[in-house]
Amino acid sequence: MPHAEGLPIPTRMTSGSSGCDICAAIDDDAIIAPGARALIPTGFCFEIPEGYEVQVRPRSGLALKHGITVLNTPGTIDADYRGEVKVILINLSDQPFTVARGDRIAQLVPASVAGNVSFCESNEISETSRGAGGFGHTGYSSST
Repeated sequence: MPHAEGLPIPTRMTSGSSGCDICAAIDDDAIIAPGARALIPTGFCFEIPEGYEVQVRPRSGLALKHGITVLNTPGTIDADYRGEVKVILINLSDQPFTVARGDRIAQLVPASVAGNVSFCESNEISETSRGAGGFGHTGYSSST
């Protein structure tokens, strides 16, 4: 898109990276106040093959150092979406955070999607050893 001119296309920063970093395509700095969120344009749209999605995930360095994360993690870019990818950032810190043009704001992870899935009603469900256990059902250990 025109407002992405001069910005790198989403890129894996190392050969072992799962995600491709994507940058902010903004002209003026965006200041995200503590507890606030902002929709940051990237200047890119994608044609994703049927049977795939692209997940939008936070960058760990932004999360650790600044408390900045992607609000609807992971965000999903569907194969039939053709609009601009925009990233919802939220500031979970107690300090304002500035996003500048070209800042790496998120990572994109391509993933395959199971096809032809449908849901149906049933009065029965199979049993497993886990059963309905969830949300910490395996316990808590202070050493992990």
